[in-house]
Amino acid sequence: MAKLSRRDFLKISAGAVLASLLPKSLIFAEEKTAEISSPCLAVARGDKTKLVKAAVDALGGIDKFIKPGDRVCIKPNISFASNVECGATTSAGVVKQMVELCLDAGAAKVFLVDHTIQNTGLCIEKSKIEDAVIDKKKVALVTLTKERQFTEVEIPQGKELTSTKIAKIVNNVDKLINLPTAKSHSATGVSLGIKNLMGLVWDRGYFHHVNLHRAIAELATVIKSDLTVLDATRALTTGGPSGPGKTVELSTVIAGTDPVAVDSYTVGITTWYNKSFTGKSVKYIVAASKLGLGEIDPQKMEIKEIEV
Repeated sequence: MAKLSRRDFLKISAGAVLASLLPKSLIFAEEKTAEISSPCLAVARGDKTKLVKAAVDALGGIDKFIKPGDRVCIKPNISFASNVECGATTSAGVVKQMVELCLDAGAAKVFLVDHTIQNTGLCIEKSKIEDAVIDKKKVALVTLTKERQFTEVEIPQGKELTSTKIAKIVNNVDKLINLPTAKSHSATGVSLGIKNLMGLVWDRGYFHHVNLHRAIAELATVIKSDLTVLDATRALTTGGPSGPGKTVELSTVIAGTDPVAVDSYTVGITTWYNKSFTGKSVKYIVAASKLGLGEIDPQKMEIKEIEV
C-alpha cells in the first residue's frame, strides 16, 4: 500500500468524520515491536546557539525539509508558565534557530503553535517565545484557545481514541516541525516529541480517562511531523511537566524524522528521577513502536554525532 503523507492522511481522516505516577510504573516489559528500517538521528552538542543548524545539516540540510513558499507549523512546548531556565518549556533560543532556518530556506510563513495548559499570556511571557518571532510579516505566534480552532479527525488505528479534535492549522500547512523540550512527566515518566503532540489537541483531559500511553501513541498515527528537533539544551529530570525540579545542562539537540527513535534515544541521554531508563521503559514510546511509528532500539539507529 502506498505511504500517505501527513497532510493526505489528515484530509482523509477529517473527511471521514463529522463529522502518579512514579518511575517504577514506567517499567514495561520488553515486547516484540514492528520491524522498521534503520532511522538516522543527528545529535549536536556544544554551542547552544548553533545546535539546531548543526543537527539539521547532519540530516541533509534544511532544504531537504523546507521548500521555498512552504507554510510551516512549528510546535514548541510553551504549555507552562515556568521559568524558561528550568526546562519545562522549549528554549526560545532553540525555537528562534529553527525559525531562522525555515526562513533561510524560503518558507513563506512560519507559525509557532501551542495549546497551553496554564494561562496563555503568562506562558508566552515566561517562555519568551516572542523572541522567536523575528519577522512579524512571516512569523506568527498562534495560541489555540478556542474550540473552533480545531477539527475532528478519525483515528483508524485507534483503540483508546476513535477520533479527536486536532488543530486545524496542522492540516493547512505544508510542513510540521515538532520542537519539544526534554523533561520528566508525572504521568508518563518523560515528555518528549510524541507526547508534545498533545499540545495540538483540544480535549487533552480525555486522554487521562483512557489508557493515556496508548492514546498518546494513537494520536501520533494521525499527526505526523516531517521533522522532530528535540531541545535537550537542558533537561528537567524531576518535577515535570511544569517544574520546578532538577535541571541538568546537556547542551544537546537531537533531530530526526523517526519520532520513536528521537524519543527512545533521548531517554538514554540522562537519568530521570535519578535513575536510568531506556525507551523500552516508557509506555507511550513502546505503544508507538508497536503501532509501527518508528524504531525503539538505539542499536538499530544510525547516529550522527556533531560537536559545535
